[in-house]
Amino acid sequence: QVQLVESGGGSVQSGGSLRLSCVASRFTYCMAWFRHSPGKEREEVASIRIGYTSTYYTDSVKGRFTISRDNAKNTLYLQMNSLKPEDTGMYYCAAALPCTRSYNYWGQGTQVTVSS
Repeated sequence: QVQLVESGGGSVQSGGSLRLSCVASRFTYCMAWFRHSPGKEREEVASIRIGYTSTYYTDSVKGRFTISRDNAKNTLYLQMNSLKPEDTGMYYCAAALPCTRSYNYWGQGTQVTVSS
């Protein structure tokens, strides 16, 4: 079992920045950020797999968002810069345990609202 608690959401103007945090109850290799925007399907924004070489970013956030983690704190971050109104949505932290599974643990979400 993994409990995930997100924080850091808020309301910003276009071009602003936010940093989301997700504290996990235990260390998990494979974690990701998803978002659910109004009128759209939930999408995987970014993911990271320690011990593996890859990070993933959806095309629309490449160059603007950075996913990272502090293993000592069991914390996942999403640094979001140059925010756009289309980044508005509920952001969820997710974990896959084991990594071979699809994401099977989810946080409660944190709202990000970007105004133009």
